[in-house]
Amino acid sequence: MSLLKRWLLAFVAPKPLIGALYLPRYARDLLAYRRMATGQGRPALGDTYPCLTDWTPSTQFDAHYFHQGAWLAGCLRDTAPDLHVDIGSSVMMVGVLCAQVPVLFVDYRPLNVCIPGLLSVAGDIKRLPFADGSVASISSLHVLEHIGLGRYGDPLDSQGSVRGAAELARVLAPGGRLYVSVPTGRDQTCFNAHRVFSPPALRSLFPDLLLQGFALVDDEGKFDPDARFESGQHLEYGCGMYIFSKR
Repeated sequence: MSLLKRWLLAFVAPKPLIGALYLPRYARDLLAYRRMATGQGRPALGDTYPCLTDWTPSTQFDAHYFHQGAWLAGCLRDTAPDLHVDIGSSVMMVGVLCAQVPVLFVDYRPLNVCIPGLLSVAGDIKRLPFADGSVASISSLHVLEHIGLGRYGDPLDSQGSVRGAAELARVLAPGGRLYVSVPTGRDQTCFNAHRVFSPPALRSLFPDLLLQGFALVDDEGKFDPDARFESGQHLEYGCGMYIFSKR
């Protein structure tokens, strides 16, 4: 990465222009470090790589993705499936899960990696490559809200979430477990980023399945593993996590 690109990125990612506020501190630290370092350990100005937004009092993280990954890992630890199928969830989470249980990962944009315990194939959540009732353990976390909005190059479809949910229900085996998470709160479509579902609206996408569990991250990022179903109704952008089964 070129010097110019490194410096430009420092001011636009992850929060545009916020890095400029920390530039004086960066300059002071750079000069102080250059004075204390010697030989090859002394940073050349042409090698500088400013990271200007990491001076935080606590470790920053995305509450939705952190908690849903830990939640699913705990579920799979308890159920210990022979194979777990994931549809389009976080690849970072999938990469960790495959050390615990063999994972078949299906995504509209295939993941080109080769690591033990993980097989990745291209697929569309609206046309899953599985027979009816054939998958005993399946997840799709923070995915349904995007289907049909075109954000990731998929075709526009106002019923995308409905069709995706129907496919997840179709392939779920009797007695199996389906793990789903979506943005939770008042029902809305925030084109083309995502949709937000109230718990009843999400529940209605799976009319023939049994709801076995509900967990929630609220607007403040607090996680409740045994949340009341109605507690997500009035959030702005929480994360509801649902466990479904099929008779």
